[in-house]
Amino acid sequence: MLAGIIRFFLENKLVAYLLLLLFIGWGLATAPFDFGIAGLPRDPVAVDAIPDIGENQQIVFTQWPGRSPQNIEDQVTYPLTTALLGIPGVKSVRSNSMFGFSSISLIFNEEVEFYWSRSRILEKLNSLPANTLPPDVQPALGPDATALGQIYWYTLEGQDADGQTTGGWDPQELRSIQDFYVRYGLTAAAGVAEVASIGGFVKEYQIDVDPAAMKANNINLEQVMQAVRSSNIDIGAQTIEINLAEYFVRGLGYVKNIGDLEKSVIKTVNNVPIRVQDVAHVSLGPATRRGLLDKAGAEAVGGVVVARYGANPLEVIDNVKAKIAELEPGLPRKTLADGTVSQVKIVPFYDRTQLIHETIGTLEEALTLEILITIIVVILLLLNLQSSLLVAGTLPVAVLMCFIAMKYFGVDANIVALSGIAIAIGTMVAMGIVLIESMVQRLKEAPPEESLFTSIFEATTEVASAVITAVATTVISFLPVFTMEAAEGKLFRPLAYTKTFALLSAIFVAVVLIPPLAHTLFSFTNRKKKRPYLANGLAVVGGILIASLVQWIPGLVLAVVGLTGLLKEALTAYASGRQVVYADGLINIGYALVVAWLLAGVWMPLGVTQSQFSNFLFVVIIAGTLLTFFYLVIYFY
Repeated sequence: MLAGIIRFFLENKLVAYLLLLLFIGWGLATAPFDFGIAGLPRDPVAVDAIPDIGENQQIVFTQWPGRSPQNIEDQVTYPLTTALLGIPGVKSVRSNSMFGFSSISLIFNEEVEFYWSRSRILEKLNSLPANTLPPDVQPALGPDATALGQIYWYTLEGQDADGQTTGGWDPQELRSIQDFYVRYGLTAAAGVAEVASIGGFVKEYQIDVDPAAMKANNINLEQVMQAVRSSNIDIGAQTIEINLAEYFVRGLGYVKNIGDLEKSVIKTVNNVPIRVQDVAHVSLGPATRRGLLDKAGAEAVGGVVVARYGANPLEVIDNVKAKIAELEPGLPRKTLADGTVSQVKIVPFYDRTQLIHETIGTLEEALTLEILITIIVVILLLLNLQSSLLVAGTLPVAVLMCFIAMKYFGVDANIVALSGIAIAIGTMVAMGIVLIESMVQRLKEAPPEESLFTSIFEATTEVASAVITAVATTVISFLPVFTMEAAEGKLFRPLAYTKTFALLSAIFVAVVLIPPLAHTLFSFTNRKKKRPYLANGLAVVGGILIASLVQWIPGLVLAVVGLTGLLKEALTAYASGRQVVYADGLINIGYALVVAWLLAGVWMPLGVTQSQFSNFLFVVIIAGTLLTFFYLVIYFY
């Protein structure tokens, strides 16, 4: 079967090339890093810095202001806890009673779906028996997010046109702006589960009653509370018709200022109304608070953005930033006493974007280093540039295929998951090297009458089964990792998934793509006459254009390959015997030195404080020492 697959794609190279283009385009669309390719649709795999190892939990939060923890425990927490114990899939219930509120965490089994558990909790809360909880106590379900959902923290600060902090805004003003403008705007961003306000003072009407005046007028506290409640309401009635026009009848009673509350009637004695102002003092003041937000030693006002469960954190942060840019022009401004114009700005002080980008950069750097090191090793051990470029060029394809599998298997790209790809890169490269070395050796030893197709096919089938067996052994060795549960499973299963995806992708690339590509490449390089000169000349011209218009590194590499190719063809034409062998060896060493220079620029093993030439010498010494050792082993073996 394996030989049949290899032969099919060797005979139908167009199918292999179409698959190659399909996986490259699909992989670029799902890759966590945006390559900025115009016209390419983006559906990236979810990206976060670290895996979410939190338990599968939901939180029921209940407020009962002013009540002691003991009252909360007896009348709210205990009845709710016992009622919620019977929900299907609940593993444990953890409750906490504090001053004025109750918090109950329901831990579900890992296999329970997140939103299914929320619907079961709401179903239970809506079907509680009468008088289970005190009157006016309403439990609420927490946001649909996990403990790792806090992705963006910010403060509201007054700044001038140059971005310097000016102040001029008191905590109550900033909190009102946050509660009634910023919070609602950011909640509308796609993927946001909640925007919680922190710090400042919540503005409220405060009524300080006078016990002596209440006693003199024979009024109790309940009557005052009822009068305040009744004063802040609109009354709707029927309609009346006047001159063939219909009018709505309404009683307008919403409180708009302190005077409206002060004039609220508590009761009437002998046709004399007793108002709230007769027995109490009404004022505006801050609500009681039990915490604050501190920034650099000063009190601040801000909020925290929580991402929805299953959302892509990096995408959510981008949506929040876009919404902030939309909201900021509408934030209020004022002119201070010194003439400075102070406008409220949204200033972030925790943004997970940088951490996520560093996580992605870890894999990007590892891939770059692995590709460059692979090129050096294959050039110097096989003395064949085409082979090294073929191995290094197919490695990113396997990684892109791994991203496709991660997207549709629901594996997020985080530091642990991406490390699985980085760990598997060595094995992925080894598969290509084994195949290419077998092909090169077969081409050297093949009889003159043997066709290139037969040489490639026989060289591939000779080692393909052994390579697949070796990789399958690695895949099977990771099976115990898939059986891990709880936090350990959430931490290490992504690594096992990505490593397995990477190895299976490498098998596909090795069996399906490398043989047709190698056949095309070797058939092209084996042609004589003017085609090699034309190809190398085009490589030089194309490299110069790419270096000047797009990016200098790939352009430089392409131009150097073309120049050395022309040099090699000229030496082959006018020299013979050992001269060609020595010239070919020197050319390949030159290739390796060029790649080593690029490797030193990316890696900088001695640090960025040292010059690139010093780092280049270090890379040459290290690589030369190791490769010399391997040459000695090969020679004496």
